[in-house]
Amino acid sequence: MSWDDDSDADDYDGRRPERATGRAAAWRVTRRVLGYAGVVAGVGALVVGTIFAANVVGLAAKPGGFEAPGAKGPSVELPPVTLTPEQDEAADEQLPTNEESAPVSSSAGSLMPGIDPEWATVTAAATGIPERALTAYAFAHVSIADEQPECGLAWITIAAIGEIESGHGSHGDTILDENGHAQPAIIGRALDGDGVAKIEDTDDGVLDGDDKWDRAVGPMQFIPSTWEKWASDANGDDVADPNQIDDAALATARYLCASGPMTSVEGWRAAVFSYNHDNDYVDKVAQVANEFAAAVE
Repeated sequence: MSWDDDSDADDYDGRRPERATGRAAAWRVTRRVLGYAGVVAGVGALVVGTIFAANVVGLAAKPGGFEAPGAKGPSVELPPVTLTPEQDEAADEQLPTNEESAPVSSSAGSLMPGIDPEWATVTAAATGIPERALTAYAFAHVSIADEQPECGLAWITIAAIGEIESGHGSHGDTILDENGHAQPAIIGRALDGDGVAKIEDTDDGVLDGDDKWDRAVGPMQFIPSTWEKWASDANGDDVADPNQIDDAALATARYLCASGPMTSVEGWRAAVFSYNHDNDYVDKVAQVANEFAAAVE
């Protein structure tokens, strides 16, 4: 079709309407301008509204902008536990015999419950987490839920940190033995300030074998000075060992929960940021934790 001015037949199925002139033309232009302005204003309002909703309602992952979402810790169910016959007997012995008797302790550490083997097997297969490491993360979840129920920390977050820090205790040639010990021990690089933090020795080399600089130790990579504060004995052997996965996972849980409740995106991110002051690290932990959550839904 030709749009030449001399052409008088077009898509109007006949003759082209006569061109408006004067006020009519001005009014037509005005209406078009107002129409375009309305569209632009509408789009602008939509964008502004979306940003406002994302930041106020909580779609944005962190206060400073759009990043990876917080992990779904609070939505993951508490791992089921089992008791051995000996533990069942111990629990029965603690039952009150009269109204004046002391109530039964619900502490996960006092009776040392085990993570349900069937749950561990199925979940390990679904997530790809080695079963020995998974039971440590799950036990830390059970323990911290008993100690600090308001925290809201779940095993998927602990597991995500374990994967990033050491591949669940498989860094280099290391493996976890049946008792959860990293063999050989996992020792990080010297924190001598060369591309890393500068932290002079705080433990006389007892944990990391270095009496000049500190080094991160174990599956969860604790710095000796941090381990001194948060050392935990989760497996009940009377030794708090950062190279033992149960101890390290429980220490991680307690460390994270010290930042406050993790039931909101902001609270969750703040806790993981306290573990490693790097927003990229927090984003990575969120990504991995959410992948674990999706795998068991």
